[in-house]
Amino acid sequence: MRTPASLGYRMPAEWEPHAASWLAWPHNHTDWPGKFQPIPWVYAEIVRNLAEVETVHLIVQNPVEERQARRVLGKAGADLDRIAFHRWPTNRVWTRDYGPIFVKRSDHKTDPVAAVNFVFNAWAKYPDWKLDNQIPARVAKLLGIPRLDASIDGRPFVLEGGSIDVNGRGTVLTTEECLLSETQQRNPGASRARIEQALHDYLGARHVIWLPRGIAGDDTHGHIDDIARFTSPGTVAAAVERNRHDPNHDPLANNLKQLHSTRDQDGRQLTVIELPMPRPLVFAGQRLPASYANFYIANRCVLVPVFNDPHDRVALDVVAEAFPEHSVVPIYCGDLIWGLGAIHCMTQQQPE
Repeated sequence: MRTPASLGYRMPAEWEPHAASWLAWPHNHTDWPGKFQPIPWVYAEIVRNLAEVETVHLIVQNPVEERQARRVLGKAGADLDRIAFHRWPTNRVWTRDYGPIFVKRSDHKTDPVAAVNFVFNAWAKYPDWKLDNQIPARVAKLLGIPRLDASIDGRPFVLEGGSIDVNGRGTVLTTEECLLSETQQRNPGASRARIEQALHDYLGARHVIWLPRGIAGDDTHGHIDDIARFTSPGTVAAAVERNRHDPNHDPLANNLKQLHSTRDQDGRQLTVIELPMPRPLVFAGQRLPASYANFYIANRCVLVPVFNDPHDRVALDVVAEAFPEHSVVPIYCGDLIWGLGAIHCMTQQQPE
């Protein structure tokens, strides 16, 4: 099978123009045990802001859930004319991880955009994932674009969108903890070199930057979108923890040190900007993976998670400086993060 890279496709950076954003309406109460009631309203605020700048594709379970979503979105003031509803069953709402990863080629009139279908297996941790795993094929069929199934060593390639971040020029950021660890192992037996080759084949990556570890409380075991994000082709925003007694201090300091000595696909030194971490957020005795790095870059705006924390203002200023042509929209995620994910985890961009 010819790979996306051999066909001229690459994964665009998140700040490149979107045709739409994909989300799934919250329905699985077990993701927010005892605290589900505010979650649809958080989603409504996110969808409302996105619908102001681009089309929103919203996956719902059935007609009943669609009516419920329309009611909540209407009360929140969302532009329902900019929202397309799709009645497809899912297990969870984290479309970043199970939705298709779109790739693009600019020099072809036919099939300029395609959907890469990586396998999703609920972070190699949970048994309920088969409905989620069907979404890339459904999206590709709906949009009438090619679906390119990813494999590695003759087996389906397991990869979540939250485990990678790209600069659109050929560099991928990821972590060893997620893609190479034997804990929550996605692709048993696949070496670092083989995974790098697969990232090249399916995303057009020419260079992979491996950071060691993610943050405390991360149920995914090391997703990159909580610790380091590209904000331009040569700039990375890196999460830092100033409190030396916090379990995130040393891992994030090691990541920062490595980024300062890392180069991009063309051998150029990266510019690294520091993004603070919020104070530890704990609910029901559990440390939650709260991070400002879990922002989402949409057309003309960046949605940033905030936590009613003194560091919120600093983080918003950092993001605003990194994206001077975008409006920066804070979204309170103190309730949402109890589901162990935030704004970036629940969104997936479809390139223009």
